[in-house]
Amino acid sequence: MARGASNTLGFLGVSEAEEQLYQAVLRDRDDIGDYGPDVLTRTLELGIVVRTPAGGLRPLSPKRAVERLIEHQVGQLQDRLQETVRLTGVVGSLSAAGDRVRAAVHDNLAIRQIEGLEAVRAVIDEVTFFARTENLTTNPVGVLTTESIEVSRPIDLRILRRGVRMRTLMASACLQDEATMAYLRELVVHGAEIRVSPHPLDRMIICDRAVALTPIDPDNTARGALLTREPGLVSTVVSLFERMWAASEELPEEALPSLTEVERRVLQTLHLVDKDETGARQLGMALRTYRKHVARLMSRLDADNRFQAALRARERGWI
Repeated sequence: MARGASNTLGFLGVSEAEEQLYQAVLRDRDDIGDYGPDVLTRTLELGIVVRTPAGGLRPLSPKRAVERLIEHQVGQLQDRLQETVRLTGVVGSLSAAGDRVRAAVHDNLAIRQIEGLEAVRAVIDEVTFFARTENLTTNPVGVLTTESIEVSRPIDLRILRRGVRMRTLMASACLQDEATMAYLRELVVHGAEIRVSPHPLDRMIICDRAVALTPIDPDNTARGALLTREPGLVSTVVSLFERMWAASEELPEEALPSLTEVERRVLQTLHLVDKDETGARQLGMALRTYRKHVARLMSRLDADNRFQAALRARERGWI
């Protein structure tokens, strides 16, 4: 690309000089030193050019480069929106408003009885919508029906997109059900923590350690559920969950895909950025989720540091 040419990637946050550098690397030109260290650093941060193990530069294909730039722009927009949400306190305001409405409708009852499966699902949707820090669930059956997965997916992914920590305990029957395992893998990719229990589980859902749902009849969950916000009762349910969690086992490694597209993108950032915050922003994911992926990948690659993880991933043909 000749100097002074139009900045075709400007709408994706790329300056004219950065685009010229990308074009130079793409065409294997040897005049990239003319662009200066700031332009080079910024182009590397954008992810459209990457360092090779030998210290050279390699361009992403035009299609992948544009995809990366779109991801970067989406990530920046998400960061700005999340910061605006934090500064305005909108979640707290909505939560307070919801609490006031529920208190007025239900006469401030510390314990409510919700009857019927549809009513229970509506309450689950409500309490998880306002979850801000943590969502804990158990599944004593272990096998999820197609209907259950379709109902749960938008709720679970909404929670994970907001950076809420999700921990789920599954009965061991999940390991033998292909559809259930596919859904669990999907959740893990998005940052969920899932364990398998070899012991019987009590069914429960806990949000922010402030509200808990347990079945009216453990043997017939279709009957309904009990919802409590009473601190002492919620604390007891949380303690029970933590004991079951400690006695459970990690989802077997072989039950996970060899490498997901999200993990591949995380690996590609390891040798390009110095800070987790930058990597998470480039990939448009929550910082906690990004760090979870990095820790899991380093463990799988038996790497002592992130640069070593990137090299070993390249040796395996993962990136």
